[in-house]
Amino acid sequence: MFEHFVQSVRDIYQTDGFIPLHEPRFLGNEKRYLNDVIDSTFVSSVGSYVGEFESKIADYCAARHAVATVNGTAALHIALLLAGVGPGDEVITQAVTFVATCNAIHYCGAEPVFVDVDVATLGLSPTALAEFLHRHAERRDHGVFNKTSGKRIAVCLPMHTFGHPCDMDGLLAVCADYGISLIEDAAEALGSRLSGRHCGTFGTLGVLSFNGNKIITTGGGGMILTDDDALAQQARHLTTTAKCAHAWHFAHDQIGYNYRMPNLNAALGLAQREQLPGFVECKRGLAARYRHWAEDNAVRMVCEPDGAESNYWLNALLLDDRAQRDAFLDCTHRHGVMTRPLWTLMPDLPMYSHCQHDGLVHSRWLAERLVNIPSSVVV
Repeated sequence: MFEHFVQSVRDIYQTDGFIPLHEPRFLGNEKRYLNDVIDSTFVSSVGSYVGEFESKIADYCAARHAVATVNGTAALHIALLLAGVGPGDEVITQAVTFVATCNAIHYCGAEPVFVDVDVATLGLSPTALAEFLHRHAERRDHGVFNKTSGKRIAVCLPMHTFGHPCDMDGLLAVCADYGISLIEDAAEALGSRLSGRHCGTFGTLGVLSFNGNKIITTGGGGMILTDDDALAQQARHLTTTAKCAHAWHFAHDQIGYNYRMPNLNAALGLAQREQLPGFVECKRGLAARYRHWAEDNAVRMVCEPDGAESNYWLNALLLDDRAQRDAFLDCTHRHGVMTRPLWTLMPDLPMYSHCQHDGLVHSRWLAERLVNIPSSVVV
């Protein structure tokens, strides 16, 4: 079966060479826009492409504001700060995520608390969240506190894993019951929608990533999405070193960050944005081909949840157990087809091993079985 999978992937990508997990496609105006930036000399964060890229992403996502940053981690760091996360706080998130999610929490002086995911979505489970809060949360005058740690629970931070939307209605309802703000880590979910609404626009703030392996790339880059005018204004201020507007005087009114996206990156992103609908269509077509292979070979594939339209950023298979997973990984890599297991669960990393969690039964089940398979746009 494994060799048959390798041949199927080679047939899809029409190559006998190495097949990466996900590589960017530059098929449009990338070189023309980059040359335009170089000719203008405005290669840093001051330049017309930054604002235009923000506007085009905001329009695509139907968000009121989009604020471009140097990477998705920086965008998440600022979003957490804007939500009031500070030293000594806790942020509820999932153990099934890339480490940047937790690192951004730590940059704020806060700590993650890990709650289990739903197997159907790979995202934070509303049921597990409700059970955790019922057991551990306590309302006080200044917010919701964790009775076990004594720390304030500042934010809930779900992640749309591999572009598959979480159960946002369920999560928002639980958070509303407890008065906890929700921020979406939609780093992998550009082009994904739930009930017709784009991921990253359900919470108070959402975050996108344009890393080199994302569905569109700016080389390195991120974006903060919000419908809140004041939060957007503050996001722009904080990401430009909190510099007060003035023709020549340098004054800064708070600790800021040099997080603004350079014009060069934005030019690349704008050209990529022009191709985004086609990329999403192609990736959904690729997922359909993998789904047919999985059905023919009695292998379970991770598919979009009910009511969702996923971008299928990274396709994933669920194998029988760890032994079969490892045999699959070994076979594909020996034959030059890149695959990978699920990230190491966050509390299994040394810097987050002390963090509270709820047992993570579903997360650990997934970690034993899940493999990502090549998901580049087919050309």
